[in-house]
Amino acid sequence: MTTDLDKLKTRLQALRAKTIANGCTEAEALSAAAKVAELLDRHDLSLSDLELRQELCERSEIATNRKQRQPISACIPAIAEFCDCKVWREKDENGIRYVFFGLKPSIEMAHYIHDVIAVAMQTAWMDYARERRFIRYGHDEKGSFLFGMAVSIADKLSAMKAERDDTNRVGGGRDLVVVRHAIVEAEFAKLDINLRRGRASGKKVAAGAFDAGHAAGQSLALHPAVGGKR
Repeated sequence: MTTDLDKLKTRLQALRAKTIANGCTEAEALSAAAKVAELLDRHDLSLSDLELRQELCERSEIATNRKQRQPISACIPAIAEFCDCKVWREKDENGIRYVFFGLKPSIEMAHYIHDVIAVAMQTAWMDYARERRFIRYGHDEKGSFLFGMAVSIADKLSAMKAERDDTNRVGGGRDLVVVRHAIVEAEFAKLDINLRRGRASGKKVAAGAFDAGHAAGQSLALHPAVGGKR
C-alpha cells in the first residue's frame, strides 16, 4: 500500500514540475490532474475500509506571501472539496497561507491542482491583456478578471467532483467520500482547532473584466473522464 501511494506522490510531483516549469497547456495539465484523481480513487476502492483507515492524515501549507486575499482564493474551497480535504486560512506577519488537511495523497493532489489553476489564470490574463492591447491597466481590472476566472473554475471543479463521486458509487459499490471524510474528521478532531467562517472581502469588481475572466474559466477543459475518447 505504501509503495502504491509513493508512486502516486511521485507522479504528482512530476506532473507539477512539468506544468509549472515547462508550461504545458491548461487542458493538458487539468486532464492530468483528473487522471491522478481517478488513479487515486481506483487505489482506494481496492482497499478495505480498515486498510484505508490506516493511512495517515497530514497538514500542508500553501503560502501566498500576501497580506490580502488574492483572486485564486475563490477556488480554494472547491479544491479542498475535490480532494476530500479540509482547508482553512491562517495569517501572520508573513501574510496569508492556506492549510490543507487530509490523507497524504489528497493534499498532494490539492497542491497540484492549486498550482495548475494559478498557472492557467496568469496565462489567461496575459492573453486577455494582449488581445485588448493594454499599455496600462488598473489593479481592479486584473483582479476582476482573475476573480471571475476563479469563480468559474470553482464551479467546474464542484461539478467534476459530483460526477466523479457518482461514478465511484456506481462502480465501486461503496462511497469513498463517506469513508475519507470520516477519517479526516476523526483526525481533525484530535487537533482541537476551532474554525470559523470567513467574511467576504467586500471588494468591488470591474464588471467587464470579471465577465471576461468568467468566460475564460468556462473555456478550460476540466472534464474528469480520462479513460475514453475526449
